[in-house]
Amino acid sequence: MNYESGQLGHTETLALPGEERPRGRRRAVWIAVVVALALVGAWYAFGRGGEAKPKGPSIEQAPPVTVMAPGRQTVDRVISANGSLAARREMPVGEVGEGGRVTAVLVEPGQWVRAGQILATVDRGVQTQTAASLAAQIRVAQADAQLAQNNLDRAKALVANGFVSRADIDSRTAARDAAVARVRVAQAQLAQQRAANVRLDLRAPAAGLVLTRAVEPGQVISAGSGVLFRIAKDGEFEMRALLSEADLTGLRPGARATVTPVGSDRSFQGQVWQVSPVIDPQTRQGVARIALKYDPALRPGGFAAATIVGGANVVPLLPESAVQTDRSGNYVYVVDAENRAVKRPVRTGAVTDQGVAILDGLTGAERIVVAAGAFLSPGQKVKPILQTRAAAPATAG
Repeated sequence: MNYESGQLGHTETLALPGEERPRGRRRAVWIAVVVALALVGAWYAFGRGGEAKPKGPSIEQAPPVTVMAPGRQTVDRVISANGSLAARREMPVGEVGEGGRVTAVLVEPGQWVRAGQILATVDRGVQTQTAASLAAQIRVAQADAQLAQNNLDRAKALVANGFVSRADIDSRTAARDAAVARVRVAQAQLAQQRAANVRLDLRAPAAGLVLTRAVEPGQVISAGSGVLFRIAKDGEFEMRALLSEADLTGLRPGARATVTPVGSDRSFQGQVWQVSPVIDPQTRQGVARIALKYDPALRPGGFAAATIVGGANVVPLLPESAVQTDRSGNYVYVVDAENRAVKRPVRTGAVTDQGVAILDGLTGAERIVVAAGAFLSPGQKVKPILQTRAAAPATAG
C-alpha cells in the first residue's frame, strides 16, 4: 500500500516489507557470475598454475630436422676434360735420298713394322750401274798400286849396288803412296754410292704401327715429296686433354685417368705422363698428355672425354640434399647452440657417389641440416635429430 504525504511537498512510495528481497538476490547472482568470468579469463591469460605463457614457439613446437656432423674425409680431386687422341710419338717417314720412281709399297695402314723394315722400294737401275762402275775403278786403282809397290821393291834392291839413286827411291815411294790413296778414294766412292742406294728405299725408323700411307707404286718421289708414311712408335697412344689454369694447378705426372672415346661405351685406363709447362694466351688452357696402351678402338684424331684423379683433399663430405643454391652461390644450414638454423655459404668440390666435397666454409664439426633445408629460413627455431654415418674414404674415377 502506498501512502502519500503532502507535508514535504513530494510524494514517497513505500514498498511492502516482502518486495525488496527478490531484487537483492538477483543482483548478487549477477555479481558472482561476473567475478567468476574474470577469474577464468585471468587464469587463461597468465597461465595455468600461475606460470607465465612463454613468448615465441617452444622446442616442442619447432619443426624437426635431420642433422649430421660430417667430420673430414679423404676425397679424390677429380678433373673432367675433353681432348683429342693422338700417337704418343708420331714418326713421319719421307724420302731422304735422291728419289726416283716407286716400284713397290710393302705396308698398309694398321700394320706393325719393325725397326729398319722396308716400307717402299724405289727404282735404282741407274744407281746400280754407278756402283758397278765405282767397283771397277777400285780394281784399276788396286792394280796401279800393286805395280807401284813392285817398282819400289826392285829399286830398293838395286840401290845398294849404286844403280838407283836415293832420289829415285823417294820418287817411286811417292808413286806407290799415291796409287794406294787412289784405291782408298775409289773404295770410299763406292761405299757412298751403296749408302745412297740404300737410302732410296723408305724404311721404318723404329718399331711401331703404321698410321697413314701417302705413296703409291709408279709415283716419282724426291726429298721434297713430304711425309709419305706416319708411324706410331711402339704403338703407343695418348689423349691430349685441354685443362684450365685452375685444373692444371697441383696436377702431376703419374695421375690416374679414365678415357672414353666419343661414341664408344668403353673406357680405357691411363695416366698423365706430361703436364704442359705453358698456358695458351688465347684460350687460357694447357695440355695434360695421358698415356694409353694400344687398342684398335683408339683412333688418333678422334675426340674423347677424360676424368683425371689429380690428388686428394681431406674435406667435409655432405649428401647432395644438404647443399642448397641461390643467386649468391651454394650454401648449407647449420644448427647453432640455440637450435636455430644459420645460413652458411660454402664452396663445393667434386661430386661423387658418396656425396659433395665441401672445399671451404665448414670445418666438419658443425651440425648440418641434411634435408628440408629449402623449407627453412635463417634464424628459424628447429628441433635437430642427429643422424650418424660411418666415415669412409671417397673415391672417384
